[in-house]
Amino acid sequence: MEASGDDNKQEQRMEPINWAPEHSDALRENLARGLSFSESVKAINLKFSTAYSRNAAIGRAKRMGLTREDRPKSQLSAKPPSLQRIVEPRSTEHRMPAFHWPAPVFERVEPTKLRCVAIEPRHLSLIELEYGDCRYPYGGDEEGEAITFCGHPRRPGSSYCTPHFHLSRNPIVLPECATGTASLRVIEAA
Repeated sequence: MEASGDDNKQEQRMEPINWAPEHSDALRENLARGLSFSESVKAINLKFSTAYSRNAAIGRAKRMGLTREDRPKSQLSAKPPSLQRIVEPRSTEHRMPAFHWPAPVFERVEPTKLRCVAIEPRHLSLIELEYGDCRYPYGGDEEGEAITFCGHPRRPGSSYCTPHFHLSRNPIVLPECATGTASLRVIEAA
């Protein structure tokens, strides 16, 4: 099996895992002088014509037992954040927004129960429904009341028969091009 061009490039850039002793000594010396891993690898790669990566140098330093404590501390020192800026007392007075929207008033409205009076449902259970049956639900309004389904043939592209399809879209205004023999009207169930 032939390797792709990207694999060949990567093989050319990477050195074998085993570091030569002089390379390991150069890494130890560079780290002792305070160079970063990136700077150390650049120096080693220039001196020995190698292609070690920064991560390879970090791994080699760990295997050699060079820990972070062995390296000199950075000259940059971070100051702890100022607590005065973090813990500013906030005013206790309530701030009003610049523009106050009035709260909407909602009135309790009983939902209108919609049923198609021109079609007599077959009242099929969920298990009795077949692929082409209308899935318009009946019942379930009261606690413990069984839910049944219309069961008449479905309209193509819908889960409902034609009358229930139109009832579910806009029960008040019927479209002019409604197909089907059943007429619809809205009734309020008692």
